[in-house]
Amino acid sequence: MVTAAESYITYEEFGRRFLEYAASPERIAGAFEKLTGEEFAFGPIGVGPGRIAKLSADIRLGQPRLNQEVEQNISFDLVIPLDVDLLIDLSVDRYPFHVDGTIHLHLTVRTAAPLRVLIDIAEPQPSNVRINVASASRRGELLRILASVDHEIRRFVARYIAAEIRKPNIQAATDIDVAARLDAAWKL
Repeated sequence: MVTAAESYITYEEFGRRFLEYAASPERIAGAFEKLTGEEFAFGPIGVGPGRIAKLSADIRLGQPRLNQEVEQNISFDLVIPLDVDLLIDLSVDRYPFHVDGTIHLHLTVRTAAPLRVLIDIAEPQPSNVRINVASASRRGELLRILASVDHEIRRFVARYIAAEIRKPNIQAATDIDVAARLDAAWKL
């Protein structure tokens, strides 16, 4: 029975409130905490004309920021900071670079039959990786351009994040079977 202080709401309003509660920014951020503090390396890989230069990098992911958009769909922009120590090795000389930037992921809350809440993550592309590369010399800056360093970093980071979000722990957090959880809660 509903008390005087409470009021009935429509099924549609209940559904919307439920989704906003189930897919709260805190829950979404918690699902992606596994990515924070991650460190990974790539290389050496051949880059530039003739693949004469060897590129290697150590990459660190920072604490993500989450921006929620509540319109017809509930969606989020997840921004993951990244910090990269990069080295281009020409055999005769080595050029270190420092790179910082962000990875931008778009997440949309969806519903599916029979009674599931899904967090749909757009596949990360190199264009979702934004970076700033700092070189200590003009020669290093020229080498960076000739070797397409920026593109290689964006491409590798996008592929790494795509593989990470396909892992079982992330997939489990993005597919909530509400019916199964209700059935389990109602067992006495």
